[in-house]
Amino acid sequence: FVIQSGVLFPSGSAEISEEGRENLRQIADFIRELVSEIPDDVDWILRVDGHTDSKPIQTIRFPSNWELSTARATSVVRFMISLGVPEHRLMAAGLGEFQPLADGEDADTMQRNRRIEFKLTDR
Repeated sequence: FVIQSGVLFPSGSAEISEEGRENLRQIADFIRELVSEIPDDVDWILRVDGHTDSKPIQTIRFPSNWELSTARATSVVRFMISLGVPEHRLMAAGLGEFQPLADGEDADTMQRNRRIEFKLTDR
């Protein structure tokens, strides 16, 4: 599933907003429930992918969108761990602006491309 970054983070930040924390609490509840239903012999991982739009960022903390997307994914993973999601089942990845959902520079397209994706997959 996908959450738009604007729901989780202020612009140019990897600090999760209060609204974002509430959304992630709901997701963590769902994941903890799901974990209890997955058979022990299934080796799975929840991959948390951070994506940005194509607008360049260049700050001391985030020299590029690679760093911003990775920091956002890592923030989500750390928060999920604090909520009881097993850390050995989580993986954070930052993809920068290189895997857009749509091409374009208009505001709607840019917003759509700024996202966090959760993917349950085999290890």
